[in-house]
Parts: sequence; C-alpha cells; structure tokens
Amino acid sequence: MTNTLSRRALFAGGASALALGALAACSSPSRGTASKGGARTVSYWLWDSNQLPAYQQVAKAFHRENPDITVQITQLGWADYWTKLTAGFIAGTAPDVFTDHLTKFPQFSDLDVLYKLDELDATKSISDDDYQSGLAELWKGQDGHRYGSPKDWDTIGMFYDRKAMQKAGVSDDELATLEWNPDDGGSFERMLAHLTIDSKGRRGDEPGFDKENVEVYGISSNGSGGDGFGQTQWSPFTGSTNWFYTNENPWGDKFRYDEKTVQDTLAWYYRLADKGYMAKYGVFSTTTGPDVQLGAGKCALSFNGSWMIGTYLNMKDLDIAVAPTPIGPTGKRASMFNGLGDSITKQAKDPEAAAKWVAFLGSDTAQEIVGRAGVVFPARPAGTEAAVASFRKRGLDVSAFTRQVEEKTTFLFPVTRNPADVQALLQPAFDNVYANGKPISTLTGINEQVNTLLALT
Repeated sequence: MTNTLSRRALFAGGASALALGALAACSSPSRGTASKGGARTVSYWLWDSNQLPAYQQVAKAFHRENPDITVQITQLGWADYWTKLTAGFIAGTAPDVFTDHLTKFPQFSDLDVLYKLDELDATKSISDDDYQSGLAELWKGQDGHRYGSPKDWDTIGMFYDRKAMQKAGVSDDELATLEWNPDDGGSFERMLAHLTIDSKGRRGDEPGFDKENVEVYGISSNGSGGDGFGQTQWSPFTGSTNWFYTNENPWGDKFRYDEKTVQDTLAWYYRLADKGYMAKYGVFSTTTGPDVQLGAGKCALSFNGSWMIGTYLNMKDLDIAVAPTPIGPTGKRASMFNGLGDSITKQAKDPEAAAKWVAFLGSDTAQEIVGRAGVVFPARPAGTEAAVASFRKRGLDVSAFTRQVEEKTTFLFPVTRNPADVQALLQPAFDNVYANGKPISTLTGINEQVNTLLALT
C-alpha cells in the first residue's frame, strides 16, 4: 500500500518546520522491496550513528531467523533525517520502517501515513507490560491504536569529571545529595557558585568573583529549552515541583506555563546566567553542547541525557562520572522519562515483513543485543539489564539514570496534537526570556496562544 501526501496536507498538519517544499523531489536513501515467493527487503532508517553497529548486529540476527527477509539500514543525521523523511512522505519515497520520536508521531498518525501496529499480524500482540512502565502507552494515538513499538528509554543526569571535582574539594556523595529551591537555589546553587571559576581563578563563592569573565561555569548551558520542553535544561527542576506541562498526558489540551510554580522555577533557572554560574545565551554556539563544554573544561556539571553516555565515555582525558538530578521542593528528584519507538509507514512494500522486523526490534533478543553494545537503555527490562552490565564493564556507574526509574521519580514526555505548531510558538518565547531578558510573565500570553491552537484543532 502506498500513501503519499500533498504538500497542502503536510503543511496544514504543521510540518512546514520539518521540510521545504523544494525537497519533495529529493530521492531518499534505500527503500524496501517485495517479491512473490522470493527474497524480501525491508528498509529501516535511524539517526544515531552510535547505535548503527548495534542495529546492524540486530539485523543479522533477524535475518538468521527470517532468511527470506533482508533489512537494509540507512543512518542519517538528525536534521537531514526529518527533512528527508517528510519529503519522502510527500514524494512516495519514505522507508518501510523508521525510528520515530514522540514529538513527531502525533502529526504522522493524524496524517494517516503510519500503519496501526495492532492491525498487523506480527505486531498486534505487543503488550504494554513488556516494557518499562509507561513507555508503550505513549505510542498510542488518540484513537487508541498503537503506532510505535518502544525501542529505548532515557533519563537525565549530571555528568562531571572526578578529577576536576577533587580539585574543588567536592565528593561524589555531595553531588548525589544536592537540593534546590526557587528562592535561594539551596545547596545546588551554592555548589554551582563554588564550581564556577572566573578568569583570575576566583570561585563564584569567593570575594571579588567576576561574573563577566568566567572561565569555567558551574552548570552547562544548552539553549533556552523551548524546543524540547527543557528536557536537558530546566525539566529536572520543574519536574521536581508539583507541576506538569499539560492538564493530562498524553493528549492534554491545555498547557500550564501560566502557573506561578513553573514561572518561579524558570525565573530562578535563567537567573543562574545573570549570576555567572551558567553561560549567557550566545556564549557557546549551537554546536558546543553540554558534552563539548565539559570536554573543553568550560563547565563543571554537564546536564544531559543517558543517550549521550558513550560520547562522554570517549573523553579519555576525563574521569567521567554521573550524579542524579537535584532533589526539589517536593522532597524528591525528577527526570523526564522519554523513549523512542519504531513505526511502519504506509509506503511499506511488504507491511507484514516490516511488521516482523518491528516485532523483532521490540523483542528481548534484539534489545539485549543493543544493551550489550552499551549505547542506550533498551525499553525492555532484559535489555536495560544488559546495558547496565555493559556500562559497568567500562567503568561507569549508571545508577544516576536507572534510580529515577526504580524510585519512580520520572515524569513522561508530554504528548499533544500539533507538536510542530506548539514548538513554533514556545521556542521563540523561551528564547526571548533567555537571550533578551524578557519577563518570565510573557509566557502567560504564549500559553494562552498555545491553548487556543489546541482548542481549534
């Protein structure tokens, strides 16, 4: 079955941020083929180059069990990935199966370009209980059908260099027990002050500290966070208050950025830049992320997701460790709990062959292969255990990530309709606060606009 889109339908669905119309004629990478009674090929796209070797091994294992089906994998960088995928939906050149994201799938399901996995023989038996709690439910549309099979999960932690911490007189235990609040920042802000160093070697908690000439920031910066619900920026702080993005999840129809709790938290977070403990907007380029900042000795605590573990471990000059996010006003720490999934496009030449591949990707066999590669935490418990063991062999304790799941201090990624349009409103508003010093109260008006958008769609 082939299901292509007109440009009108795609842009009406809010995807103009994903692709330019001129790209519709671009040829995509590999696509699957079907042959009566013969060999079949399933095309599969992913964006993370670090995961490519693991999934090549998974494809080999799948082929051994299904010798009549060959999986052809294409890896594309993040930006190219979504541009070419969207263009493929228009031009009829999309892959059979692709790695999907929770910010994208609501639009794709609304536009009817994905198969319902519960209507294909090989994937209809996927059960929510097979995966880490809450992950599978997020891949169900408002119609109750499943559009993605969970592949992995992630939480947020604070990466740091033990050698730098030893010089600062800070222990692992101290970092693991930090607390914050929106009034004075608590022990967490005091720690940031101590870890911040100006150009003359004075720390942020010492007399004469020059906040205008900082050499090492206490905390990494990574943009305003308006483009991803603050996942690697402020979400650990807003999440450890009694606040959530929407009135319900998934498929909430009202955002809550107009509430005092979140505005107080965000105001405190952005003030860290005014105090010199975090870089101001523009100090680092968009390619100088938290990992690069830590590697270059430009920050002490690097907030990032568990999907970046491999990148940090490759910093051979550093003794990398990870601390959990700080405890908040609720008395608990918090982390966004996000996960990727695998979806089947309606352009799949052989949907049942594609479904067999997706079912295998979600199995213990496949996810243990991925787990042993030590790149991400697979969605199934057995895969997670394999990943933990792999990281342990490489000398890294990853309990900062796993304890959030074990202690049930996670909150799920917010899933709503029209995510691209929501982001188009939120990102410039957050950028204005961080970059231009606009009052945090301006989020109240933006919140009203977002809610109006959701009410009209």
